[in-house]
Amino acid sequence: MTERKRVFLVDDHDTTRLGARHYLEERFDIVGEADHVDAAIELITERQPDLVLLDVRLPGGGGRAVVDAVRRTHPDIKFLAFTMSTSRDDVVSLLEAGVDGYITKGTYGSELPDLVEQALAGGNPISRDVAAYLLDIDEGIVEASGIERLTPREREVVNLIARGYTYRETSSRLGIAVKTLESHIHRIFEKLGIASRHELAALAYDAGFIRPDDDRNGDAAD
Repeated sequence: MTERKRVFLVDDHDTTRLGARHYLEERFDIVGEADHVDAAIELITERQPDLVLLDVRLPGGGGRAVVDAVRRTHPDIKFLAFTMSTSRDDVVSLLEAGVDGYITKGTYGSELPDLVEQALAGGNPISRDVAAYLLDIDEGIVEASGIERLTPREREVVNLIARGYTYRETSSRLGIAVKTLESHIHRIFEKLGIASRHELAALAYDAGFIRPDDDRNGDAAD
């Protein structure tokens, strides 16, 4: 028997969470709910779901604050933005944070479980309300070198790995486990379409993210 995937709901409207639970609980285990940023970060970190269905306009800092905080320690948790907003700022911000899909609340009912399944399987579901708009997003997302699309934590990893730090040294400097670092690196390689540390270093230098003199010797004061 296939193990059911675990989903966590984050939305400040009780009726939205109730409706999402109604449509999802037949196929997934709903392992918790939260209605603001701090509670979401605490409970998601504690329960470690496979996917978080996340509102974008959320009290306490917004949905991106949740993604950024959780991804620092649990990079494998997937996030599916679920919102009324189709504003450019919200779409770009959440995609920059590395969400695994962006769907609007006009997409509902029987479609929602399939979209969650798609995100869990590694897809990037985008609601029809947003898909056409995404074609107009400039090089800040679609045509960027790639590094601009990484999360803040992933950029920290690139900064150290591209400068020659070992996995153990990098994990120590960032205060994370080597296994967590390896998960970050796997996601970085996927996002950038590369397969080795050598390619990562070359891309970081070519994009100007790392300069030739930004080597480990510059950390002598540490």
